[in-house]
Amino acid sequence: MTTPFEIIRSIGVVPVIAIERKEDAVPLADALLEGGLPVAEITFRTAAAAEVIAAMHDKRPDLCVGAGTILDLSSLDAAIKAGSSYGLAPGFDGNIVAAAAKAKLPFAPGIMTPSDLSAAAAAGTKLAKFFPAGPAGGPSFLAAISAPFLHLGITFIPTGGVTEENLPDWLKVKSVVAVGGTWIARTEDIRNGQFAEITRRAKSAVAAVKRAREG
Repeated sequence: MTTPFEIIRSIGVVPVIAIERKEDAVPLADALLEGGLPVAEITFRTAAAAEVIAAMHDKRPDLCVGAGTILDLSSLDAAIKAGSSYGLAPGFDGNIVAAAAKAKLPFAPGIMTPSDLSAAAAAGTKLAKFFPAGPAGGPSFLAAISAPFLHLGITFIPTGGVTEENLPDWLKVKSVVAVGGTWIARTEDIRNGQFAEITRRAKSAVAAVKRAREG
């Protein structure tokens, strides 16, 4: 059985999405699926997050939907109850990592420093979000801080400042398995019903990963 993180690894890019209305959940899922991008990270930055995840999980099971911005145990619980396939966070919280493990939810905590990585490694983390990827120092910085941990098998999804243009630079880093980006399905485009544009960006992002990996 393919795990959510194996799906993410195979695709190479995850749309990071802040969506405001449950009514937009299925149209958004359809736009991503039509664009060949069957994965989504719905962030708990809006009140609608759990309802959106539940709607996508129930109505579009072909979409591998997970929860992002898990900052507390209540959000983790809501994400699990909504049917999230996986979870991510911008930072490292040992209590959340432990609770996710107990619930058997694949979870990627956030890291930005070697100290964060040490804590994540001690907690058994195998996939971490590198955030904020651009402001923190870019691909060369991640390559440098992750080098001492490569033998532990820890891999990364850089998010924050990633674009389709710099995506190839991130994927050149040995420990990066995928990137996360907000450019594919922006909040304002969802609000305005620009789902055809989201499909176009999804197709373009998938093609960009393919070119980078073949290059």
